[in-house]
Amino acid sequence: MPLPPLSPARVFAELVPPPAGGDNSRENEVPRPPGREVHVSGTSELSARPDRAKVTVYLKSKKGEAGAARSSVTRRLDYVAQSARQRGGISENDMTVTKNFSRIDNVYKMEAEVCITFSDFGKMQDVCNFLVEKLGSSVIISPPHFYHTVEAVDALRRQVCLAAVGSARQKAQEVCQLLGQPLGKPLLIREEEVKEWEGHLENHSADAPDSLGLQQRLQSATIYVSSRVYAVFEIKGERKRKQAAHINVN
Repeated sequence: MPLPPLSPARVFAELVPPPAGGDNSRENEVPRPPGREVHVSGTSELSARPDRAKVTVYLKSKKGEAGAARSSVTRRLDYVAQSARQRGGISENDMTVTKNFSRIDNVYKMEAEVCITFSDFGKMQDVCNFLVEKLGSSVIISPPHFYHTVEAVDALRRQVCLAAVGSARQKAQEVCQLLGQPLGKPLLIREEEVKEWEGHLENHSADAPDSLGLQQRLQSATIYVSSRVYAVFEIKGERKRKQAAHINVN
């Protein structure tokens, strides 16, 4: 999938202090301490695949006797839960069971759903394949729904911001090396833009989402985050003479 173009990086280096006196043209700019500075922008883009998947197992039975309908579903329900625990390492907190019992004319209908949350997608496949093999058409297993936990999204946002700051510092370091000056401490770091979007697939029908394969579903649920920061670094060393350098990096 082609990624959206990022804004070009711009670098401005100044080896003389700002001119004394007021300058109305710079009233809207961020105040800067007097001294030599290097101004840079840094960008970064990272992605993260989903860290959770939810699968729903459907069970149902229609019998002439209420006890038979309940027993049929209960046996399979226990088998599903046991398989999820033993083969998938799933705890009770990661399983949600709902049941519905009804009577239509002289037929008793028992339905149950088991929602299972997996963090290991390999074990998820193993459990689903095992249930299909052992229970056959007596169970219906939904395609996995992939998603991100809040903690995973927050971690990705922090990582991309730190990577953008690292990119800005690296540029500032290279500018100072080019000018033969030592890079000093950061004076200002500001995150100016953050973008987030989910992956999407081409060449598939939006009307048939159940036809997507596992890798396609993972790709579609992948989150992308980009960040752009603006940073000002001090240039260390004493001024021996007035000199100025302007560098634009596109």
